[in-house]
Amino acid sequence: MLSYRHKFHAGNYADIVKHFVLAELLAYYRKKDKPWTYIDTHAGAGCYALAGESAGKTGEATEGIGRLWARNDLPEPLVAYVEVVRQFNPGGRLLFYPGSPAVAMTFARERDNLQLFELHPEDCRTLRQTFNAEARRVHVHDSDGLTGLNTLLPPPSRRAVVLVDPSYEVKTDYSRVMATFAGALQRFATGCFMLWYPLLARAESRRLPERLAGLGAGSWLDLRFRVSRTLKEGFGMFGSGLYIVNPPWVLPERLRAVLPWLVRILGTDDGAGFELNFHID
Repeated sequence: MLSYRHKFHAGNYADIVKHFVLAELLAYYRKKDKPWTYIDTHAGAGCYALAGESAGKTGEATEGIGRLWARNDLPEPLVAYVEVVRQFNPGGRLLFYPGSPAVAMTFARERDNLQLFELHPEDCRTLRQTFNAEARRVHVHDSDGLTGLNTLLPPPSRRAVVLVDPSYEVKTDYSRVMATFAGALQRFATGCFMLWYPLLARAESRRLPERLAGLGAGSWLDLRFRVSRTLKEGFGMFGSGLYIVNPPWVLPERLRAVLPWLVRILGTDDGAGFELNFHID
C-alpha cells in the first residue's frame, strides 16, 4: 500500500494537467476575501528534486515540465502555472518541481489554511520539514486521507478545494474513492472536489467517472487527457483524468484554450487527445 512514491513521477504530463487545473481553482477561490481551506488526501513530500536519483531514474519530468520550461508560446492560462514552477527555480534552471501542497501554498493568504494527509513515513517527515515555518496555517496529518477527509468537512469558512489523488495501486482504491466522495458530498455539497484518476485499460479506471456521475452532483466536469494510444491491459497508463465537482464556471473556457496546445507538445503518437465534458449550474 505504501510502495508508491510520487518522487519518481514528479513533473510528468499528468502533473502538468493536474497542477494547472489546481492553480486555476485556487486562483478563482482567492478572488473573494473570505478564507478557504485546501485539503490534500495524498500530499506526498511537497516538493521534488528533479536531478535526484528518483526523478532522474524515470526521466518523466524531461518529457513533461521540461517540454514547457523554455517555450515562449505558452497559452495565456498556462503562464501562471509555469510561473508557479519558476518560483521554485529562481536560478532559471529547472531543478525542482512543486507538488500539489507547494502549488497550493503559492496561492494561500494569511487567512487561508492547508490540511495535508500523507501516510508514507519518510514523505510525511519531509512534508512537515517543508512547511515547518508555516505550522500555524499548514497542518500535516500522518494518516489516511480517504478516511480523514470527512472529519474536516465542512470547514469553518464553508469554502474548500479538495484534491483526492490516490495511487490506484490496488483495486480497492476505486471503491474507497466512491465511498469517500459519497460521504463528502453529503457533508459538504457546495465544496469543490477534484479527483485525479489514471487512464488505463482496466475496467475499474474506465468506469470510475460514470460511477461518480451517478452520485448526482449538480455541477461537474470530467477531463480525460491522453498522450498516446490506448495501451493493452497491464501495460500502464496512457493518460490521466480529472473529475471535478462544483468547478468554477470559467474553467471549461480556460481548458479549451490550453488542452489542444498541450496535446501537441506532450503527445507521443496519433492517439494523443482529450475529452472534456461538463455540466455547470
